[in-house]
Amino acid sequence: MTAALVEPELSEDDMPSWDYLLETWQELDVPEGWRAEIDEGLITLVPPPDDGHNLIADQVHWALRSTLADDWGVFQTLGLFIYRQERLYIPGLVVVPKKLIVERAKKKEKAPLAASEAALTVEITSKNNASHDRSAKQKAYAHGDVPLYLLIDRFDEGGPAVTLFSDPRNGHVPDRPAQAFR
Repeated sequence: MTAALVEPELSEDDMPSWDYLLETWQELDVPEGWRAEIDEGLITLVPPPDDGHNLIADQVHWALRSTLADDWGVFQTLGLFIYRQERLYIPGLVVVPKKLIVERAKKKEKAPLAASEAALTVEITSKNNASHDRSAKQKAYAHGDVPLYLLIDRFDEGGPAVTLFSDPRNGHVPDRPAQAFR
């Protein structure tokens, strides 16, 4: 998966404000299947995932659905913002209380949710974004106080791996993940 920059390269002094980026993100007319994310002061367009990603997302979605209470949902296109880091990601899957989505729907809002509203974020790596999911997104979700981050890494050097990170503190996850499987 390759990201396409929407904003031109700018010096740090010329970087647009978070409010400007968020407003621009809300007004974007993104092609179907694509996602717009805000990372390091830039809006990037992320192309649709491949079939391998979709098959994994489907399996994880169904596994999560079968364990959640009825008032929780699993969503694939939900934007989460990490205000302290001025980042906005759309995880592969995110688990949040359904009432938050119902409230947004009533207001017809396109605003992202605070990452701290999520109980779990799931990222499924693609060849071109794997290192970003392993490091930048892991740290960002920790800064966003997301209690659980599940990284499904199809491109780990040692072979496909699934790692659950938990209990972030002050923007850091413990040195050892809660669970890791190959």
